[in-house]
Amino acid sequence: MLERKLRYLQLAFNYDIAHAVTTIGRIPQSDRILIEAGTPFIKREGLRGIERLAYYRPGRVVADYKVADGAASEVAMAASAGASAVTALGSSPRETLLIFVDECARLGVVSMIDMLGVEEPMRVLRGLRRSPDCVIIHKGRDEERTRGKLIQYKHINKIKSKYDVLISAAGGIDLRESRSAIFNGADIVVVNLVESGAGLTGIDTASDIGTVCKQFLDTIS
Repeated sequence: MLERKLRYLQLAFNYDIAHAVTTIGRIPQSDRILIEAGTPFIKREGLRGIERLAYYRPGRVVADYKVADGAASEVAMAASAGASAVTALGSSPRETLLIFVDECARLGVVSMIDMLGVEEPMRVLRGLRRSPDCVIIHKGRDEERTRGKLIQYKHINKIKSKYDVLISAAGGIDLRESRSAIFNGADIVVVNLVESGAGLTGIDTASDIGTVCKQFLDTIS
């Protein structure tokens, strides 16, 4: 699903299936575009939401489960619904993360550990027998409301100097921030698909999504 030499645009759906179905056909077909079943989307739509996204974009769907416990069953459910990647919270118990990474490897699913709220990602990684495929450096949606709150790119070089992992950057990313993310060593930028007037940073679904996606892909190349 992921190649080391490429830089990826991950587009996050956070509404419902109806919104996703009317939007996904306007997203260009590209090996460099990943489709995310966002956490709010999964909470609304469950496994059928993941299945619907996988129907339109097989092999490209990230299930943002944010696994915190019950890792084996949650990874299995996501994989059975067609997810090609699953996320777990870096703040989860070590036992959960060990099972999560092993189960993703067993099922051929990309493991992504989300460091949302984690002050020292390296401490989490040092506690694992096997590193995940990807580490997410994440500024949360609520944190976007705090003036001056930044994505902690300082962790990227530390992580990459010790672990052979991809780095995903998430949290209030627009074109300018995507350029900063790639400059600082990120391999994936996560961009929300947002409705007009929502007051959130991302790609407005009322815009020409194809053109905007191309601008992002050109920016992160």
